[in-house]
Amino acid sequence: MESTSKKQAWLRILLYVGITFLLTCGYCFLILYPLINGESLSGVPSIATQLLTALVMFFPAIGALLTRLLTREGFRASWLKLNLRNNIKTYLLAWFGPGILTMIGTILYFLIFPKQFDSSCGYLAAMIEASSAGMEDIPIPLGVLMMVQGLQSLFLAPVLNFVTCFGEEWGWRGYLLPKLRKQLPTLPTLLVSGIIWGLWHAPLTAIGHNYGLDYPGFPYAGIAMMCLFCTILGIFMSYVTLKTGSCIPAILAHGAVNGFAAIGIYFTKDGGNPFIGPAPMGIIGMMPFILVAIIMVVQLHREKKGTA
Repeated sequence: MESTSKKQAWLRILLYVGITFLLTCGYCFLILYPLINGESLSGVPSIATQLLTALVMFFPAIGALLTRLLTREGFRASWLKLNLRNNIKTYLLAWFGPGILTMIGTILYFLIFPKQFDSSCGYLAAMIEASSAGMEDIPIPLGVLMMVQGLQSLFLAPVLNFVTCFGEEWGWRGYLLPKLRKQLPTLPTLLVSGIIWGLWHAPLTAIGHNYGLDYPGFPYAGIAMMCLFCTILGIFMSYVTLKTGSCIPAILAHGAVNGFAAIGIYFTKDGGNPFIGPAPMGIIGMMPFILVAIIMVVQLHREKKGTA
């Protein structure tokens, strides 16, 4: 019976991953790419392109829904309860942690590359000048504006991005993670789920999402870097999920990352280097997340070992 149960669990995992990747690749290759007509995501995509790209985020949840229906496992263990009792600290960590870690990574980047810091937000100013808006439409200095928006993002981004991030997290942390957790030790669970999440981004990475188009080893270096970033960030998401028994904190944390990740870029002269920083997708910007991820892995390993 135990062997049959494990086989069934792995079949569900493979079915979920297969459906999610099939939906994503089918949409990207058959719909998204033709509609954006060669437009790159490495600059500032049009509103239509941003909306078309955002739809990709719903496929992990759709994959989880279809897998639950096809396998008739139902929705009892859906990981959608708030479970606030005794978990307020974890919710606060999910809400504010990504923003704080992003700020630390940004500061670290500018300490290493002080000449890159531009308090007048030169990179952002160039982007505005290139758009139809014009600098005359901005009533206050850009540096002040970005600090205000940064504070707003720190407090509001988890809620504002909740719907789209639900599309990813109910799949990755609400379905895939718990099933892998039952079949594998802690570290393999986190590595496998993170790499799968990173590879899932490959169709978007190939058109410039996060890392652009003009770099050595395109697009494979970008895909590999995305796998690293998703593995590190996935550990954070997995930690708050497993600590609360809910994927809601992961949704909030994902929203915080999406709303705050680019803040440091706007204080650079040229946008920085996506592989280095200041954004957390770069290795320097990622360093605080890596340190926290190591601590979280150790703690999750001890907790699972203690309950084994």
